[in-house]
Amino acid sequence: MPTGGAMNEAGHTAHSLAERVGVDRKTTTRWLVKDHIPHPAHRTAAAEALGVDTEDIWPDTSRRRNPVWFRPWQEFEREATLLRSYQPLVLPGLLQTEAYARAVLSIGGLRGRTDVDRLVATRLSRQAILTKDDPPQFAAVVDETALRRPVGGRATMREQARALLATCEAPHVRLHVVPSAVGAYAGLNGPFVIGTGADHRMAVYLDNQLEGEMVSAPNDVAAILAAWENVRGEALSHWQSVDLLREVAESWT
Repeated sequence: MPTGGAMNEAGHTAHSLAERVGVDRKTTTRWLVKDHIPHPAHRTAAAEALGVDTEDIWPDTSRRRNPVWFRPWQEFEREATLLRSYQPLVLPGLLQTEAYARAVLSIGGLRGRTDVDRLVATRLSRQAILTKDDPPQFAAVVDETALRRPVGGRATMREQARALLATCEAPHVRLHVVPSAVGAYAGLNGPFVIGTGADHRMAVYLDNQLEGEMVSAPNDVAAILAAWENVRGEALSHWQSVDLLREVAESWT
């Protein structure tokens, strides 16, 4: 199995890897069985212990869990060198904590526990692209409303705000907040993510209540780029946004 090969190369056994990750030996032994996928946190810890990327050991994990319509964007996102995300109502998925993601994905009780667990695991696993050795540049514009909406309660928002502050210290991550004092602006028409590949090819991901859509037609990309310039122009600078985020974090204590 791929995990067994990675353990041998790193000089680990099932027992030593279990100690490193913080699970019992039976758990790591099960990871050697085909199609047995660890919890996202354990996948990340195991991959770090073995000195490899999670996709190198469990390459099909997120593909199995994501719906068919999301897979083209997932592949593009994984290889992108630049991602520009705008969210007016919630925080970007790549920046969400587990508790925040669970609260968002559980809204209205429309999904069962198993579906929510699957979607949360998938969302968290995608975040590895921001911590890999050669991460993309990531710029996020969010509306101040998203920082102040009590998604999941005060404890969840406090944890989320602190996690955002920590993420903002990374040189490849930039956060910009559109203040609530701003009136109507282009971003109110809906969220989007613009991805740019190493070959300079661009694509856009658009989301809605039913499913998302990836578009790459030049006219569509140009329209969203114009919307990005609008929302970015209304937003605070990165460091002004961080100052505001510190204030928001204090408000959740």
